[in-house]
Amino acid sequence: MATINFDINDALRDYMSDPASIPASEADSALLDCENEPESLTNQVINPVLNPIVDAVAEDPDAIMRASNMDSLQFLLKFAAFLPTHALSKVFDLIMSGMSAEVDAANSDMESPDDEGTLPHHKKLLEIFGFLLQWTIAAVEAKAAEKSSTAPAARGRGKAKKGTKDDTWDSTAQLQSALDIMCKVLKLKLTSIFLTTSERDTFVGLLTRPVYMVLESEQRAKSIPIRMHCFKVLCIAVKHHGHGYAAQINVIQNLTYFEHLSEPMAEFLHILAETYDYPQLTDEVLREIGNKEFNSNDTRGPKSISSFITKISELEPRIVIKQMTMLAKQLDSEVGSNPSQSYTLRCALIEVCGNMVSYLSNQNERSESHKSQLNAFFDVLEERFLDINPYCRCRTLQVYMKLCDLDLKFPKRRQKAIELACRSLEDKSSNVRRNAIKLMGAFIKTHPFTVMHGAQLSQKEWQARYDKVQEELDALKPPPGIPGFGEENGNTTVDPALLDDATQLASPEKPQAMTDEEKLEAVKKAREEAATSEAIEKLTLTRRYYSEALKFIEVLHEATGTICQLLGSRNKSEVLEAIDYFEIGDAYNIEQNKVGIRRMLRLIWTKGNSDEGKGVQTHLIECYKRLFFEAPTSFSPNDAANYIARNMISLTFGATPAELTSLEQLLSTMMKGGMIPDAVINKLWQVYGVQKREISRTQRRGAIIILGMLATANPEIVVGEIETMLRTGLASHGRNDLQLAKFTCVALRRINPTGRQAKDSTVKFSRLPNDHAVCVRLAAISEVPSDSKEWYGVAEQAISAIYAIAKHPDTLCSNIIRRKTRTVFGQPQSRPTSRDETQQITQNITQHVGAFADPTMTQIPMSQNKPPNRDNAISLSQLLFVVGHVAIKQIVHLEMCELDFKRRKQEKEKLASAGKADKPKEDADELDLIGGTSEDDFTEAIAHIRERELLYGPNSLLALFGPLVSDICANNTTYADKGLQAAATLCLAKLMCVSSEYCETNLPLLITIMERSPDAIVRSNAVIALGDMAVSFNHLIDENTDFLYRRLADTDASVKRTCLMTLTFLILAGQVKVKGQLGEMAKCLEDEDRRIADQARMFFTELSTKDNAVYNHFVDMFSLLSSGGMDEESFKRIIRFLLGFVEKEKHARQLSEKLAARLSRCETERQWNDVTFALGLLPHKNEDIAKLISDGFKVVQASA
Repeated sequence: MATINFDINDALRDYMSDPASIPASEADSALLDCENEPESLTNQVINPVLNPIVDAVAEDPDAIMRASNMDSLQFLLKFAAFLPTHALSKVFDLIMSGMSAEVDAANSDMESPDDEGTLPHHKKLLEIFGFLLQWTIAAVEAKAAEKSSTAPAARGRGKAKKGTKDDTWDSTAQLQSALDIMCKVLKLKLTSIFLTTSERDTFVGLLTRPVYMVLESEQRAKSIPIRMHCFKVLCIAVKHHGHGYAAQINVIQNLTYFEHLSEPMAEFLHILAETYDYPQLTDEVLREIGNKEFNSNDTRGPKSISSFITKISELEPRIVIKQMTMLAKQLDSEVGSNPSQSYTLRCALIEVCGNMVSYLSNQNERSESHKSQLNAFFDVLEERFLDINPYCRCRTLQVYMKLCDLDLKFPKRRQKAIELACRSLEDKSSNVRRNAIKLMGAFIKTHPFTVMHGAQLSQKEWQARYDKVQEELDALKPPPGIPGFGEENGNTTVDPALLDDATQLASPEKPQAMTDEEKLEAVKKAREEAATSEAIEKLTLTRRYYSEALKFIEVLHEATGTICQLLGSRNKSEVLEAIDYFEIGDAYNIEQNKVGIRRMLRLIWTKGNSDEGKGVQTHLIECYKRLFFEAPTSFSPNDAANYIARNMISLTFGATPAELTSLEQLLSTMMKGGMIPDAVINKLWQVYGVQKREISRTQRRGAIIILGMLATANPEIVVGEIETMLRTGLASHGRNDLQLAKFTCVALRRINPTGRQAKDSTVKFSRLPNDHAVCVRLAAISEVPSDSKEWYGVAEQAISAIYAIAKHPDTLCSNIIRRKTRTVFGQPQSRPTSRDETQQITQNITQHVGAFADPTMTQIPMSQNKPPNRDNAISLSQLLFVVGHVAIKQIVHLEMCELDFKRRKQEKEKLASAGKADKPKEDADELDLIGGTSEDDFTEAIAHIRERELLYGPNSLLALFGPLVSDICANNTTYADKGLQAAATLCLAKLMCVSSEYCETNLPLLITIMERSPDAIVRSNAVIALGDMAVSFNHLIDENTDFLYRRLADTDASVKRTCLMTLTFLILAGQVKVKGQLGEMAKCLEDEDRRIADQARMFFTELSTKDNAVYNHFVDMFSLLSSGGMDEESFKRIIRFLLGFVEKEKHARQLSEKLAARLSRCETERQWNDVTFALGLLPHKNEDIAKLISDGFKVVQASA
């Protein structure tokens, strides 16, 4: 039979150019017939040809050299894409088994000295099998890739069955066997078979080329068995057969073009260095990477290289550290050409530096070289805190998080790092800030100051320890100038050779021998001095330890202030990190942290259409649960309830009204979620109602505050304990502690939920009769004699509670006002003024109060001769406060009556339509009365009562006080008491909210007060009142909004804040028309008070979402700001901020034209600069405007 003349170089050349060009003329005729129709290559055609070849090669590998066999196999491989998988699998097995048998034969002949002449023959066979194996693996991989890419596609019916059958073939096992056989081949002594290096390299390439090709498949590279088999082939080839340089080229190519191979290539080099003791390849690859310059369009390469060097530095730090000088070149990569590639590489090298620090810290060596290496890596990391790219800054922070977990703490470097992390909290990138918060938490959890006093970081405790050690040191150190200390110690360093003997004044005498007592004394003194010296040394070290701990804690306190601000970030992940940080800090007892824990309460109001808003709320609740509502597991149920109740009460201590409102929302949400057990509620009632022993006022107050908050979610909590409240908060305890009485009234209000809470409540509340004990006690507590300012809070809440729960609150409150009036005006000598007009008013009030007197009311004698006292102004202030608050609550009560009427009417209509006529007669009559009145008639009647009856009706009690209040406010010099003026202004404002007529009459007076009152609180109240009136009587206030805007320039920051908040609400709610005054709001963006500036920023951000509002009003704002003499830098910052909201190109163009028209009218250089600055921020692209700017500049220069 004819044998082939196989030349590996020719075969490879043809294969590389085009496998289809390889001739197969000696192939079986049955196969050649299918050359033009390769689809006809079925198992029925192939098996009769392939089976004899399989048998022949199995019997003797030399059979592969027969031309028919070789060409038949080459033909099949040329058309591998059309072969059934069964046939391709059979070809694969054939070549593998043939090669394995040939390896065994070659190995046997090499061991036998007599058969060395057969080696050239073995060489030829190995080359043939190697060539065919390479081709087969390529065909198998192409088939696998084709199947995976077309797997989802539907096929025709006839081929579907075949496809299903083919899909059962998985070539993974065969591929592993092939790789094992390659290893077997490479274990041969190839230098004996391949006499030249080029022949050997060519043959080794036949085995390694398919390995690299297999790894190019991401699916194959993910398979650990395949990956490990591939690595084994390559490692043997590199170690024993000079494949190192070729492997280097392939590794770099793989890293450049195949992202998924970045970590596998690192793994390969690690195995090669550790298992096969060949680190040279890693060195060369790292050296080449260090010198590599990337194409500016190449984004994949830098990313893949970055992953590789990060991974290799984890696996082989010992090798990488030697090449750091080369790799460090990439840290200085230019940003200009391709920023994305440079930051990716810098991120990787930052992580490599971190890995090097980890590696060095685990070494036992502590030489100078070791220290200098550590310092160099730390220097690089510290530099990168200020990297130009935020991703690099983030990576630096993440690297330090890993370093925190090292056993070595590096105290000096750690302190430096925490200071840098604290600075990063103010980074402009939210991602950097988020990671900085996380790092601060990691620093706390892994701090090194746990050796002596546990892990707590209370600054107060550490400072006390430091002070104590300092005292001990001061006590041990001798004062300066004591003989035997300073001088003697100073001379001990002198060289004795420099000194002459002492001058002999007398004949030398022999020194007397020391007695035993003197010897003992000397020994004792030496021991004491040694002990003192040792104690000083120990205390000095302790002091240094405490000093370093205090430095660390100081940075944490500074960071906590910044993180408190970050709780308001728009980036929700940043907020979540801040919450976690405060939770960590609380565990370590950092005092400043308590501020953050209180501050984050406001996050309960976070809104979000997506899960983000809910995510913040949920995270906050979980955090508070862990901090305050989870007792240690070792506690009994009773102890746990006590622990939680005590924690809940502590949340009220020192809380501001805003914090209490947020806490109420939090507890209400938790109560609805079933997170607060009944046992805790019972404990709270026990604390509140305890009578037999004295407890702190704050604790009792705290208990009722919390109970009132929980009652917003479940009013039954309060309903069941009314007796306790009557016995405690509305009895002697409440009279002695007005705050307790106030919060008891608040809790009672919760019995009848209103607004949204009423909709959620399942229990319908029936109002209490006026003679009910609760109503009687509420009225009594509002009349408690007191000159404390706390009285006003009690009266406000008591009246509010009466209106919430009493059946006829107006009657009850009328009686309160009558009694209070008789108290104030019942004594002729104690009237607060002698003016005729005022006397007339007070006489009218006294007469009317007498006429309206409640027959059950205790009469106060009018003629009682009581000497004048200094409490008259306070009593009158309290009366006016009650009048004003009753007026406001009466309006609300009327509105509630109207809503109740409409609700009942709707119910009646529903019942009528459902045909239910089985109602009791009394109810039916009442419903008939309702049915006979239309909603419009009822609404008109209510409006008439409000407008004409409450303040102007002949029988109205409130009508008596309208003229009095106006008179007191108008005559502030006569009624000079500051408290009286404040109460009168508040009362006037509330009465003005009742009737538009009264409002219109007294509006000039209120505006005058708002403008001229010396009291900031009075001015703030007037601003709020005008805001309320703008909602009720818009037509009156709309003409006077200029007065409101003027308060934005008030000298007091609290008035400015109040005004800004009021205007924000009115403008965003559409209650007032914005004219040209928005410029005043814009000025607040540069206010010295940070809260005002932030509030203004929030206003404009919200305004920008409403129909191009910033664009519409920009020109007016610009005019006001430009003409106001504002500092130029402040002006520029405001304009830059405002123009950030002009996003549409059309709007930018139109604004440019409007502003450009001003250039010709500019009178000063400053005006011209202002306009050109604004134009420079707008992308107008208008040549006319550019020319105008150029001309204008010349004009200004000429006039200058």
